[in-house]
Amino acid sequence: MSDGIRVAAVEDVEAGEALVLDTALTGTVEAISLFRDDDGTYYALDDTCSHEDASLADGWIEAGEVECPLHATRFCLADGKPMCLPATKPVATHRVEVRDGEVYLHPGVPAGS
Repeated sequence: MSDGIRVAAVEDVEAGEALVLDTALTGTVEAISLFRDDDGTYYALDDTCSHEDASLADGWIEAGEVECPLHATRFCLADGKPMCLPATKPVATHRVEVRDGEVYLHPGVPAGS
């Protein structure tokens, strides 16, 4: 497995905030967002809601979930599954590591792998 791509310093993303990662950086077709939960844990999900074309990075992050700003579906940051309607499909997760004050992303490698 690769060492991942350095995408941010830990201080670049405040607790309860998100950062959209450019596809040129991640090498992916779709944008990925880096989330920092209110407990300081980092997560990465595909940025586009699976229900409608909205940026999840523009949503509200709290208690391990992000709420889509368009229709209020909440997605689990750990596994990408929708926690309520209207979305019924999960969004992809990507593995994140924090090493020496830097955040590394493993695009296409599911979280927990």
